[in-house]
Amino acid sequence: MDVKETLKENTVYPLKYPQLFQEGSASQAVKGLLLFGPPGTGKTMLAKAVATETGATFLNVDSASISSKWYGEAEKMARAVFTLARKLAPTIIFIDEIDSLLSARDDTERSTIASVKTTLMREWDGLSTTADRVLVIGATNRPYTLDEAILRRMPRRVMVDLPDKAERISILEVGLRGNRLAASLSLDTLAERLDSYSGSDVREVCREAAVSIANAKARELEEMASRGEPLVGSRFALRPLKMADFEAAMKKIRPSIPKDSAMRKKVHEWNEQFGEGGNGKNNSGYESIYL
Repeated sequence: MDVKETLKENTVYPLKYPQLFQEGSASQAVKGLLLFGPPGTGKTMLAKAVATETGATFLNVDSASISSKWYGEAEKMARAVFTLARKLAPTIIFIDEIDSLLSARDDTERSTIASVKTTLMREWDGLSTTADRVLVIGATNRPYTLDEAILRRMPRRVMVDLPDKAERISILEVGLRGNRLAASLSLDTLAERLDSYSGSDVREVCREAAVSIANAKARELEEMASRGEPLVGSRFALRPLKMADFEAAMKKIRPSIPKDSAMRKKVHEWNEQFGEGGNGKNNSGYESIYL
């Protein structure tokens, strides 16, 4: 099952059509869903897209902000989040970098963090049925560091991987809207060259290429102005983007995490054991974000 279908069946449909999920075991809500994968793959965008499609309130919880609070204050904030979520239901509580707050417990863990974890799990357990219409979505680049007790509360664990070639073409088409492209530029070839780039990396390459020709034109205009030449409107026209512009941009913008990196390998191994995408199928979520 791909990311789009998993999100629809476990988040969109129950929040959008709660009357369909009231009989028997169907009324037992999926309380938590984990999105994990390499950095820049659109996990936050996916969570926001779910909130938008369902009309749900989106509560973005800052893990660092909670963990930095004094003892007692962090617990109050955690309880307040769930209280507010119930009042504003349907609600998605989104915890980015959830591993920084809810990683596996050890003997060196601060008492504040341990207490916050206990409070969060207690509040989380209070979401017993679909009638609550509150879902916790966590996102992490390092799922293998999460506490087992947290994973039990997130039975649906979906890997959001790097985009494949077709998805990179879609990202390029969106990222280059409004830009003039040379007739010789092949998005198919460019997408091939961008293998191992994340969605955010691809967008940054597009931005860098477009900015580079604008800067080149600005330098040209500066020289013209220094010679006293009039800067009329036609001289501000930018030339179309060529493959060379993207090649230059790719020398500046490198992949955030190479495909053969140890971190990505570890995430894939964890996915095979604990995730839903353990069948070798591409599990990128770009179709649901961009199309």
